Amino acid sequence: MKKILLASLAASTILFAAGHDADANMINEFDPKSVEHVVVEMNLLDENGDKKVGEVVAINTNYGVALFPNMSGLGEGGMHGFHVHVNPDCGATEKGLAMKAGGHWDPADTKKHSFAWDDEGHKGDLPALYVDKNGVANYPVLAPKIKNIDELKGHSIMVHVGGDNHSDNPKALGGGGARMVCGVIK
Repeated sequence: MKKILLASLAASTILFAAGHDADANMINEFDPKSVEHVVVEMNLLDENGDKKVGEVVAINTNYGVALFPNMSGLGEGGMHGFHVHVNPDCGATEKGLAMKAGGHWDPADTKKHSFAWDDEGHKGDLPALYVDKNGVANYPVLAPKIKNIDELKGHSIMVHVGGDNHSDNPKALGGGGARMVCGVIK
């Protein structure tokens, strides 16, 4: 019996790994020219002038909008807050960099920060963006609340310093930090 369980576990692990590699290959081979998409140029925010660090490509899927980041030069890595903001403007105000983008996109006026799949919160709440140890962000995220890329137009995409716990507790807006990278969605 132990041998059968061990063999089943080994086979499951191999099948999972093979399936996982296939998913990774699909992501790496994604060709935005083959589907309707929106490309958002992303800029690292700096008081002395913003610097292009890559782009985010948004496509429609049967499960919501998928966002494919392709950015580098983002620092040490880790999880970062990732959101759609109200205004299509990454300009600074006296309050800070990219403050002209406004708050998280919340057309239903929920006034609640939440998970990307929770219909009770901001529509612009996205899954956290993963940045690797080399400062590269290229792991896609799915935004199931956003059903079509056309909804994104006229807004901005923001990457925040630090993570996002997808809650307003213990700090508002997931406890994320300052605005770090911004792109206007045209």
